[in-house]
Amino acid sequence: MKRIWIAIAATFVLLAMILAADEKLGPPIKVVDPGGPAKAPSDAVVLFDGSTLDAWTHRDGSPVKWTIANGELICKTGSGDIFSKAKFKDAQIHVEFNTPSMPDAHGQARANSGVYLQGGYEIQVLDSFNNPTYEAGSAGSVYGQHDPLVNVTRPPGQWQTYDIIFHGPRCDAGVVKQPARVTILQNGVLIQDEATISGPTGGGDKADVCEVGPLRLQDHGYPGIKATLLKFRNIWFRAL
Repeated sequence: MKRIWIAIAATFVLLAMILAADEKLGPPIKVVDPGGPAKAPSDAVVLFDGSTLDAWTHRDGSPVKWTIANGELICKTGSGDIFSKAKFKDAQIHVEFNTPSMPDAHGQARANSGVYLQGGYEIQVLDSFNNPTYEAGSAGSVYGQHDPLVNVTRPPGQWQTYDIIFHGPRCDAGVVKQPARVTILQNGVLIQDEATISGPTGGGDKADVCEVGPLRLQDHGYPGIKATLLKFRNIWFRAL
């Protein structure tokens, strides 16, 4: 009989604990529609959805000279890089890109571009499919600083994805105390794992890295290459 009373008492204690936990519930977790193919999450800042270039500008503030065709953003070689009007510091970033077939170009000349985070940190875009080059300049590298962990580049003409988690520098009174960090999945595969970025990469803006900055898409150009018709689509970011 004593054991039965102990079991009953334990049950009441457990119920009391559950009820107390329910009473201490915090605010509800934010609900976000995750979206899907060609649809950004509901809390994302959409930079390009195939319909307009209103979210972008050239460095001097002039309208973008890149073009749209079939819902795709096409780089116009020689017109210059484009910069998002929206800025961020910590963000989840999604970019889809398609490298053109350039069989007569080799190494860095083949479909060279870049995705700059916060305006200053370049994630290299390149046709690295059967195209040897220096590792820190291959597709998915943090240019000049970190090689990609693996090469998962698809053949030219196929769409590819960068899913990026970026944390900008941590600063105190304008002084960097902790450098930027980045994790990247290319085509669903981890290629950068909490890589520490020591400072702006080659060609990156040297503006105050303690402040927010834009997403920047590079019009690279290369000697002897008339045009590099990189395509982009479905570009968005979520501030973290």
